[in-house]
Amino acid sequence: MSNSIEHLLPPSWKSQVNSWLAEDTPSFDYGGYVVGEAEREAFLFGKGKSAAVLAGSPFFTEVFAQLGCEVIWHLKEGETFEPIKHVATVRGKARHILLGERVALNLLARCSGIATRSKNIKDLARGYGYTGIIAGTRKTTPGFRLVEKYGMLVGGIDTHRHDLSSMIMLKDNHIWSSGNHSISIAKTFANYSLGSITAAIQQARRVGGFSLLLDVEVQSEAEADEAIDAGADIIMLDNIEGEELVNVARNLKAKWKGQRKFLLETSGNITETNLQERANNEIDILSTSFVHQSVPHIDFSLKLQVPGKNA
Repeated sequence: MSNSIEHLLPPSWKSQVNSWLAEDTPSFDYGGYVVGEAEREAFLFGKGKSAAVLAGSPFFTEVFAQLGCEVIWHLKEGETFEPIKHVATVRGKARHILLGERVALNLLARCSGIATRSKNIKDLARGYGYTGIIAGTRKTTPGFRLVEKYGMLVGGIDTHRHDLSSMIMLKDNHIWSSGNHSISIAKTFANYSLGSITAAIQQARRVGGFSLLLDVEVQSEAEADEAIDAGADIIMLDNIEGEELVNVARNLKAKWKGQRKFLLETSGNITETNLQERANNEIDILSTSFVHQSVPHIDFSLKLQVPGKNA
């Protein structure tokens, strides 16, 4: 029996679907009153102008399941299709199909858009010879993170940390706010005080224990050295790009070889246009919100079929 990404979903996810339906119909369904409850069939079409990845079918199916409808899929989750494609068929009462239509389409359009871009970025990076990890970020839509992270998985990339509790990440604001005030905050923005990164890591380790990875954002090779020496698992090289990024990464790996184990991450301003520059195998992780922020949605439509007529 093959594994399915759907099996990762927590027990609570179906209650989210219920809340989305409640948001869309908080009181009376006036249009549904007009339509009635005749049994109907609706065809889901994948449209648009280019190939897309289907993602979000469990959410789409559950919307209609909660409305007493049945969904028959003609494509598998994660499959790439060319428009225009008959993707699925929905059967049930006309009023119920239309009750779920917009919620289901919005979910599928967003999730498929994220999966499509995720796959495109990963394929592009692999084409450049990059063998490391491509990851999203935590910059997701409030209340919609589960769907967006799910879309990244279907697209074949890493989700990065799911929330604040799933990995310790110390960024610049954490470092200078950590309680070490040996130098002024103004100077700290230019260059962290010696020991402040170490102090922040020690404090985080004390409460996070052995089971959580620790990712530390640094601004220079010297700060990276301090973070590695203090035991960080992942070093995010922030605002370091181009040849400097490659040189710093190469220096760190050579310097600490056989002494410390760590991964190097680069993040921020990574797009299709500059991916080749950043996709260097000296870097272990490329994390980018480009795969889920401002992503074009995939165009789907759901058309009720007239009885006795072909689609």
